[in-house]
Amino acid sequence: MGYKETLLSPIKIGPHLAQNRFFAQPMECVDADEEGNPTELTCRRYENLYKGGFGFVDLEAITVTNESRARRTQLEIMPRNEKPLANLIKRLKEINPNVLLVFQLTHSGEISDPEFSRRVAVKPLPGFGGELLTEEMTEKIIDDFVQASKIAQAAGADGIDLKFCHGYLGSQILRPFNDRPWKYGGPWENRSRFAYDLMERIQRGVSDKGFILGSKLSLWEGFPGGCGSAGPDSPLMDLTEPLDLVKGLEERGAVYFVESLGNVHASMNFMEAVQDEPYLSYLHFWFADILKKTVKPETVVIGSSFSPFRGNVNKLLAVEPGRSSLFAMGARCIGDGMMDMIGLGRQSFSDPFTPLKLSEGRENEIQYCNQCMNCEELMLRQKPVGCVLYNETYRELFKEVRKSLGKLAELHS
Repeated sequence: MGYKETLLSPIKIGPHLAQNRFFAQPMECVDADEEGNPTELTCRRYENLYKGGFGFVDLEAITVTNESRARRTQLEIMPRNEKPLANLIKRLKEINPNVLLVFQLTHSGEISDPEFSRRVAVKPLPGFGGELLTEEMTEKIIDDFVQASKIAQAAGADGIDLKFCHGYLGSQILRPFNDRPWKYGGPWENRSRFAYDLMERIQRGVSDKGFILGSKLSLWEGFPGGCGSAGPDSPLMDLTEPLDLVKGLEERGAVYFVESLGNVHASMNFMEAVQDEPYLSYLHFWFADILKKTVKPETVVIGSSFSPFRGNVNKLLAVEPGRSSLFAMGARCIGDGMMDMIGLGRQSFSDPFTPLKLSEGRENEIQYCNQCMNCEELMLRQKPVGCVLYNETYRELFKEVRKSLGKLAELHS
């Protein structure tokens, strides 16, 4: 079977059928309005993914609270947001009713921005800090997640993705560094309780059996005491806990997992390989394979970090170009049983029509991500995020950011 046939073949996720093996990663884009509702810019981004032929789309890190968040204009999911979110989904379903859509629910915890929100911490991590979370505060956060799940269902989403990755609250509680003696800290039994309580309460709160549950996980955060570490301050990798978590979530109803690594502020290169280090993407395949070997055969595993593979020209050495392209490598990983789907993040920015162009035999028209990371800079500057290289809207925003930084430097000189 050629890579086209593999990547365009359908796959069952819970009771649903994804039309192909392309997954649009949840990419924070900082373009909501002041109340956290989708703007026209938000709608246009997701409409392009639907028009572009992705089989499975994950709505970006949508916060369950306005109180603690990482982005000033982040998408929010509270009662006031239900109707605007339902309107977004209605627009998307009119384009393609067969695309699966889940919401990635999140709370930013210690990486909430104190300039406009409340930074809270499970246990103060060096360089971060924040108000110490109490058990009562954490129970309220679980309530917020359950409420958000009900809103996602009511708005028309097919399911949710619980964000246990990249240094957000879920991973802050799960990591061995959280050795504080409290209900959700110390031994693994306590730290995993948060994820399990959360999953169980969502299962009870959302009655629709067709509503799918899953999670994007940082199996290894890449710093001492992070998820996948051997102890609270150990630099050694130990996947005992992350793989036990996967089994526990699966027992409680999870039907898919998105493999990931790293932390958005402490070990970002593991999370998304930068321009000069594309070979870090190979690490993701090993972790996805371990994950796939851990779960049941019917549980879907989605791999990450495919954008650096590009077309037949990339920066990966020691392999024939035709075998290291995004499509060839993605099909190889699926064919060899390492994963079931391939996740595209930055490539979904550079060309949201990538799956469609493959299906129509227009591969030579695909605009490949060059890993410039300018989209990442837009996010860090709290500006709407998109591809600076190919999209004029974001290119002009980027120019404004650089211009304002230049003026700021002049003021301080």
